[in-house]
Amino acid sequence: MLAIRHLHIGLQAPARSVGSPLGAAPASAHATPAAPLFDGFRLAVAPGEVVTLMGPSGSGKSTLLQWLVGALDGAFSAHGELWLNGQRRDHLPTEQRQMGILFQDDVLFPHLSVGHNLAFALPASVMGRRARREVVEATLASVDLSGFHDRDPSTLSGGQRARVSLMRALLAQPQALLLDEPFAKLDMALRARFRELVFAQTARLNLPVLLVTHDPADVPAGGRVVMLGGAQAGVGADFLNAQQSDEATAPACAPPSVTTPKPPHA
Repeated sequence: MLAIRHLHIGLQAPARSVGSPLGAAPASAHATPAAPLFDGFRLAVAPGEVVTLMGPSGSGKSTLLQWLVGALDGAFSAHGELWLNGQRRDHLPTEQRQMGILFQDDVLFPHLSVGHNLAFALPASVMGRRARREVVEATLASVDLSGFHDRDPSTLSGGQRARVSLMRALLAQPQALLLDEPFAKLDMALRARFRELVFAQTARLNLPVLLVTHDPADVPAGGRVVMLGGAQAGVGADFLNAQQSDEATAPACAPPSVTTPKPPHA
């Protein structure tokens, strides 16, 4: 279970200019403060569930993912709680949060082979060169990339690179997966196939998944959609489970700001 509780994210207060009188306020002090992106925001994502975040640019979708992985832009301040499988994680550094993330760009290391890109993500518990090689080879075979271990990433097609990137994220054994528009740069046919692969792999591993997208076609059938922007991310940001006392029950809750889309017509 991935749970966000009582999250507030807003712009940092302007710093006082060097040399200004102690009693003097900054020039911008009398300006109306910007509304926070999130204020009291709560969300729970069950194991195996995909929750989709949608909204206009600037509504806080990517900022929320940054906070989740512990890489929030310094222009923002935040306080709130991040829980993952019963353990609080918001105080931990990025590498200890056990949150996987998949971006629009595959971000493969160009100086490493395909196999070594995957091996880079393997946890230390997989010991020995032979054992690690076997895991990598089996992973490549599972996504129809047998024989690609020694290939240069620059020789791969867009779909092949996307599959390698996905499996590298999963080989790190995350306890939750964040998807930051990972399908956006793929053509329509490839996008549909890769989307199906991603959802199948995360369902197999029973991972809670948070997906950011602008395309309604990316939403899995029957999945919850959270619309960000406007008042929904401000004072009323408790909309996700305003009538719930426990985030664990949120997947069954569908207040007005959360929609469950109908499958597209055949």
